[in-house]
Amino acid sequence: MAFQDHFSRQAGAYARFRPRYPEALFAYLATLTPRHALAWDCGTGNGQAAVALAKHYTQVIASDPSPEQIAHAARHERVRYVIASAEQPPVEAMGADLVTAAQALHWFDFARFYPVLAGALKPGGLFAAWGYGRMHITPEMDSVIAHYYTDIVGPYCPPDRRHIETAYREIPFPLDEITTPAFVMTAQWNLAALCGYLDSWSATQRYRAARGRHPLELVRPRLIAAWNGTGTHTVAWPMFLRAGRHHG
Repeated sequence: MAFQDHFSRQAGAYARFRPRYPEALFAYLATLTPRHALAWDCGTGNGQAAVALAKHYTQVIASDPSPEQIAHAARHERVRYVIASAEQPPVEAMGADLVTAAQALHWFDFARFYPVLAGALKPGGLFAAWGYGRMHITPEMDSVIAHYYTDIVGPYCPPDRRHIETAYREIPFPLDEITTPAFVMTAQWNLAALCGYLDSWSATQRYRAARGRHPLELVRPRLIAAWNGTGTHTVAWPMFLRAGRHHG
């Protein structure tokens, strides 16, 4: 399976407008690994998970097959970025205490990824993959965004996006899985930030490329009316997390 590059075109917007994972998530993952020497964040995208892991691990290898994503990723002295796919990890990632895939596992070739994951993890090491679906703002805003997602750009979503809808339950997970708590991402956004986030969706960009117009223009009046003012709203994304140990 070839690398599915859905985000390079809008890598700058992706880095700027993607919501931030809660610090509690990374603190929790750190409690599950007895050693904290090395973490590998595969499919790192804008690097936000890698930088957060650097608070808990001495070194973080952050890999992504997209040079554009790596170019826009956040920098940190303990994070080393490498252009590489999850299925062909860099040698520096071998012997990891923790391997993570943040909103990325659904893009991987599972048949190729899981064997190399077993080789990358130390015995007893942990693999954690998480993601998030649609946000919640207000009932009015949620209705507009649901229409945009389903009826306007929905036909342009890559097929593997379905794994987000099922919270990764249909993805194979050949590790000793553990029960994990629930986490929620939140942000205080104005309408411009929300539109920037919607613009960063791969389906938005695929729609623009196919039809030659921006799909947000089709819902902009409804977004403005539902936002009901120029201030900020709390935006919340319920997360899902699957984690398991490799016993070697």
